[in-house]
Amino acid sequence: MSVMPKRPKGPPLNAMRAFEAAARHVSFVAAAEELSVTPGAISQHIKTLEGWAGTALFRRNAQGVELTKAGASLVAEFSAAFDGLAEATRALRNLKPNADFHIAALPSVAQLWLPKRLSRVRAQFPHINFSVTAMENPPSLDRELFDLAIFIGEPNAEPEQICICPDLISPVGAPSLIEHMNHFVDTVLLHDQTWNDDWTIWSQNTGIELQDAQTGPQFSLYSLAVEEAKAGAGILMGHLCLLEDALASGALKSASEYTCPTGRFLFVHIPGATRQRPETQQVVALLNEGSA
Repeated sequence: MSVMPKRPKGPPLNAMRAFEAAARHVSFVAAAEELSVTPGAISQHIKTLEGWAGTALFRRNAQGVELTKAGASLVAEFSAAFDGLAEATRALRNLKPNADFHIAALPSVAQLWLPKRLSRVRAQFPHINFSVTAMENPPSLDRELFDLAIFIGEPNAEPEQICICPDLISPVGAPSLIEHMNHFVDTVLLHDQTWNDDWTIWSQNTGIELQDAQTGPQFSLYSLAVEEAKAGAGILMGHLCLLEDALASGALKSASEYTCPTGRFLFVHIPGATRQRPETQQVVALLNEGSA
């Protein structure tokens, strides 16, 4: 009777993935955020890999972690391997006719800017399911199976980043509140926690005095702040590209004639040409339709 030979086993794939992310970021916390696990899970995966290799890959200290010489020597190969795996996975996914089209977007963009535009896209491609994932930070389109990402941030020179419009800000509020408002000094200012420097940027650019640009209710989601502004709870610094519908309907009204740029842009980020879906460019054009 033949005996199946016992083959040597490699380390767990999840442990290697955790190492690659932690090594690339030189941070267990950043790796955990990218992989949607806890820093403790990343640490455990690294210990598993170190146990298998019989050598330390990271040095832990009070300030965080740093790669050992052995760990640093592996980063390029591990990154290339996972880039290749992601490329192969995307190619496999794209073999499926009318595969789901996945969009990553900043929560405020997903809630306030995307819905009307996505309805145009769905009408053009009724045979494709378009899924939206809201997240605070742009994903890596080289690694993750998103077909495009829509965020507000600083522009770069990458050809895969398409600027839709500049991020212009100006105070907005409920019409009933603005009618009785005398000055910003005596008005409740609403704040978004992500863009917590909005009021300071606007004040410095316009020269309009604010008693305390940081005082007032804080909101973790910009859409929540928008709803509070509509309800008359205070004046919100409006990101105009996100508030087209609210301003057009009269739910919100401008509280000042002064507008200023933040230096950021609303942009669409797409994968490189060889990794794009056949419909990607048309989807981007439909999303961009009518944007200033």
